[in-house]
Amino acid sequence: MTKAADLALGKIAALKTALIEFTDGDDAIAVADAGVVTLLTTAVAKSEGGAVTHNITQGLAKVWLRYNGTGTAALTDSFNISSFSDGGTGIGLLVYTSNMGNANYNCTMGVGEINGGGNRVMGMRGESKTLSTSELGLGSFGTNFSAADQDFNCATVHGDLA
Repeated sequence: MTKAADLALGKIAALKTALIEFTDGDDAIAVADAGVVTLLTTAVAKSEGGAVTHNITQGLAKVWLRYNGTGTAALTDSFNISSFSDGGTGIGLLVYTSNMGNANYNCTMGVGEINGGGNRVMGMRGESKTLSTSELGLGSFGTNFSAADQDFNCATVHGDLA
């Protein structure tokens, strides 16, 4: 018998190992000693009532960022972004570290000015009028709806990674 089988049968009180893996065909889970849990296929969570399941991987943000757009725009924090460039007044371009699986993903954006009032808006920029799987163009606009740098810019992308 294996140590895991002996543990399950109560023959040993504890099992210390650097890695525990459970594999059944194409379904697998690995737990490393550093506390890292790796799911090798889909992770599903049940709703509080137990009637509905949700695919955890699809529900997670695949890209997010916050940047200061005034002066030379610079990221203040981000996830899954390999580079960010300031393309001029109100224009930013970010390149994903891991590409999206297709161009049919969702972007949610917000923009604001810390010491100002009025309307602000931020949107996706794309000269080809389509989203790219590898990068995202951003545009921010001020109170008169012309391109303007803003203090506070953020975006989140949901979809499937390649």
